Amino acid sequence: MRTRLIDWPTFIISFIVILAVVIPLIIYPEAGSVFVAQLNSVMSDRFGFLYLTMGLAIFFFLIFVAFSQNGQVKLGEEEEPPEFSTPAWAGMLFSAGIGSSILYWGTIEWAFYYQGPPFGLSPTSDQLETIQWASTYGIFHWGPIAWAIYALPAVPMSYFFYVREKPIIKISETLRPLLKGYSDTMIGKLIDVLFIFGLLGGAGTTLALGTPLISRGISDLTGFEDNMLLRTIVLLVVTVIFAISAYVGLKEGIKRLSNLNLGLSIFLLLFVLITGPTLFILETTTNSVGLILDNFFHMSTWTEPFALMESVEETGFPESWTVFYWAWWLVYAPFVGLFIARISRGRTIRQVIIGSMVYGSIGCLLFFGIMGNFGLFLQITGEFDVVQVLNDQGAPAAIISIINQLPFSNVMVAIFVFLSVVFLATTFDSSSYILASVTQKRLEDDEPLRWNRMFWAFTICLLPLTLMYLGGLETLQTASIVGGFPLIFIMFLIAWSFMKTSTRDLKIDEQYEPKTIILDMKNIRQKLKRRRKKKQSNDEE
Repeated sequence: MRTRLIDWPTFIISFIVILAVVIPLIIYPEAGSVFVAQLNSVMSDRFGFLYLTMGLAIFFFLIFVAFSQNGQVKLGEEEEPPEFSTPAWAGMLFSAGIGSSILYWGTIEWAFYYQGPPFGLSPTSDQLETIQWASTYGIFHWGPIAWAIYALPAVPMSYFFYVREKPIIKISETLRPLLKGYSDTMIGKLIDVLFIFGLLGGAGTTLALGTPLISRGISDLTGFEDNMLLRTIVLLVVTVIFAISAYVGLKEGIKRLSNLNLGLSIFLLLFVLITGPTLFILETTTNSVGLILDNFFHMSTWTEPFALMESVEETGFPESWTVFYWAWWLVYAPFVGLFIARISRGRTIRQVIIGSMVYGSIGCLLFFGIMGNFGLFLQITGEFDVVQVLNDQGAPAAIISIINQLPFSNVMVAIFVFLSVVFLATTFDSSSYILASVTQKRLEDDEPLRWNRMFWAFTICLLPLTLMYLGGLETLQTASIVGGFPLIFIMFLIAWSFMKTSTRDLKIDEQYEPKTIILDMKNIRQKLKRRRKKKQSNDEE
């Protein structure tokens, strides 16, 4: 029977844990919200340095792996070509990794830094520096470290699935070399359940950003009131789209949505670049890249350590932004990593690592550099007060207002809204696919069961929808990030498990060449002596 393919303990426990978190938030929304917010504050304030250290460590670890012998291992058979072309592969990993959030934050994140800059700067007296960092920090937060956090789980998952030919891709399966038989016990199930809970909370965050943005755009185009009814309709339409795509499968569904994403994104970015302040956008983006390269370590490790001094004002910037983002990437990492692993057959580990970090970072750079700097230009030239709209009406209104400053504004808002829908559908589509994979014992034809995919597709929709009506969606997001704290240590175990297993496999393989070279000095001296004699003989002739 096909139901035997389901890992029922993981499936049932995951659903029970989700309900155990959501139901109390429904019954006691205010108390639950306060408790989770306090817990999140404690985590970010006391362990913020741990998140920052983790991000930097993962980045350098993956650089090492990429250029080591481990990075040369191919994921598949010797003559097997990549399953997807490079543009399709890059588009799929980018769409799954960032979703509609890139349209939201890529357009408006600079405005938050413009009002609350980093490093203790004053928005008024340090205006030039404030503007530069406002353009820069979003690119940093969505740059190489973020994509390194995503890529870390992808490496061992793809290795165990394609090289060691395990029947399923799971976090617990990648830890089997360390956990041994415990991977099949409640310890392994708990690790997989933690991943599922984090993914649902992360999906809720994307939903919380994407749905109001789409409904605001529709309201702008049609004149309909932007209310809960409209947001519900938006969510249901998106659910139908990604449910159909999830049912169709990876190659026919997700790939087509990702290709559509890529095409529309390129059109939108080129239109804004050409019709907007082209030179300003190009120069400001280039300047931001230089600032990041010059301050990479400072930005990666800044913890505001002297805020306890009376003369130093505590801004909470690292906790509110960098620590939050690293925690958010961490919660999403097993899902995105699992998806990257699934679409990377036929590539080398080096290609997976470098491709994820490079293509992902470039994609985010383009959105923040073009969309973000267009909004920044409107602000600093006085053409449109974005910050005022943001403070008075909220981020979705400010974002749509920025798009309305473009030529053919109605058309561009429609394209922007449609792209948001497709991005959101692609993310949920990928999420349901991965959740179905994790809750099965093995995959048939590398695909999870269709009914399983559909179940998780609607679960992703219904739980956040319920909380959206109750106003507790933000609490679920925060709870997922708090619940994702143990993933810091799981990430370390994943890296250790991969290095231990892949290095051992390499040494046993017949093609292995040891890194350490033992020089035979006696033989070297004899060869040098013969060369000198031969040279002397040639000179005499």
